[in-house]
Amino acid sequence: MPTFTPTSPTALARLVANRLVELPGRRVLAVDGADGAAPVELGRRIVETLTGRGRSAAVVSVHDYVRPASLRMEYGRDDEWSYRTAWFDYEAMRREIVHALRAEGRWLPALWDEERDRSARAAIRTAQADLVLVLAGPMLLGRGLDFDLAIRLELSEQAALRRTPAHQHWTLPAVRDHTADNPEEATWTVRWDHPERAALRS
Repeated sequence: MPTFTPTSPTALARLVANRLVELPGRRVLAVDGADGAAPVELGRRIVETLTGRGRSAAVVSVHDYVRPASLRMEYGRDDEWSYRTAWFDYEAMRREIVHALRAEGRWLPALWDEERDRSARAAIRTAQADLVLVLAGPMLLGRGLDFDLAIRLELSEQAALRRTPAHQHWTLPAVRDHTADNPEEATWTVRWDHPERAALRS
């Protein structure tokens, strides 16, 4: 039977930073959560905590690694299966973030501009020897991306509806089904309905 410990975004960022400080070299952390859970926001908080301790760190949003609209929306603008399987370019994340960081000491902060639907034209960056990249966004776990550490932010159905704009509610079944089909254990799993009153599962 799992137990839960009260936490907060600040406390969680400190907990994760403590673990990362113990891991030398270049590392990749996943913050897996639906957009309504604001995973990028937590990723930035972790980066701020790490840099405050002298560790190089940066956050990358999954939404900067979308596929072109012609592929994302081939079956319509609100197709759940497309959102789950064709919206985000997880293979590019593997190539340009996870593999590139570890094997080549480089990384690409963005691949595609989702709003303008064109190449992000981002420059490849050289990775510092101690760089932590925080990859944040939905449906990251279960993709075989071989993260060093991972956080899963869990939202109840009611919280997901409340925290997601109405025009994006169609994405929620895709996130829910992907999580159910890929119960890969994260390093930390957190109930995130109310972040300031979150609960860390152990």
